[in-house]
Amino acid sequence: MTLRGILAGALLATSALTATSLSAKEMNFAIVTPPDGHYGQGAKAFAEKMNELSEGEITINVKAGGSLGGERELLEGEQIGTIELAMTSTGPVGSFVPEIYALDFPFLFNDYASAHEILDGEIGDELLAKFEDKGMIGLAWSENGFRHITNSVKPVQTPADVAGLKLRTMENQVHIDAFKELGASPTPMSWTEVLTSLQQGTIDGQENPIPIIVSNNMWDMQKYVTLTGHVYSPAVITMSKIHWDQLSEEEQGWIREAAKAGVEATRAVVAETEKNGVATMRENGMEVIEDVDKKAFQDAVQPTYDRYGKEYGEAMIQRIRDAQK
Repeated sequence: MTLRGILAGALLATSALTATSLSAKEMNFAIVTPPDGHYGQGAKAFAEKMNELSEGEITINVKAGGSLGGERELLEGEQIGTIELAMTSTGPVGSFVPEIYALDFPFLFNDYASAHEILDGEIGDELLAKFEDKGMIGLAWSENGFRHITNSVKPVQTPADVAGLKLRTMENQVHIDAFKELGASPTPMSWTEVLTSLQQGTIDGQENPIPIIVSNNMWDMQKYVTLTGHVYSPAVITMSKIHWDQLSEEEQGWIREAAKAGVEATRAVVAETEKNGVATMRENGMEVIEDVDKKAFQDAVQPTYDRYGKEYGEAMIQRIRDAQK
């Protein structure tokens, strides 16, 4: 082969390699929960849908268990482009998008059906749109579930029983204030620190939906769980705007379709775990208190509405309430 032929062949090979590298993409999808939990199943469904829609051109690598950081770090990573995708609770989101705090007021949502209808509709879309100015794209509302109190000290049946307990809360001022009204000593911390803190006795308990309690084998650290259902806790799937802007319109459409698949899978796991979770917790030695005077808890945390309602979206809170009448 002549020198010209060798050079032409090399140029052709280089062009083909460049074309392949430009068309094939890899992205990380980060979560802080275990890979087999409800977030993990949602992220897996997202990855599978992206593989299907892109015909293998876009690979989603699920990074579970907080391997890329706590939820605040994941959101900050999206802002600067070091993380492409994440699913997080709303706990730290309010620090970035304050309007999201409106979702976190106690006893705001009546049930799962109401929450889904509201978040999948106009109100949910309005809130997702607010992420873009903060360097993120809000893709879809996923799910944690209704939050309950666990602890290792005593059974909690009334608001008075919460007094004095050192409880981990999300990094969310509304949640922190509500537990202060109950007389607890709320301790905000990233989820990546919680299990160790419970094991070491740094905190007495925490509050989370049943899927989190079950997927983390909370019975190894906590004796009591009280089904207060005090807050409906959505999750949100977000993407770095830096990476979003590098995608074609078609690829952006795939991302949104994959997000819908992720939400569907996550909610399915939550529903299944809610159905079987109480029995699972009891089978593993937890004392489950189901007979809860929710009205007493609602009355106890009303000052949180009075204190933060105007600051974090009184009109939005009322719209959510009106949508459930």
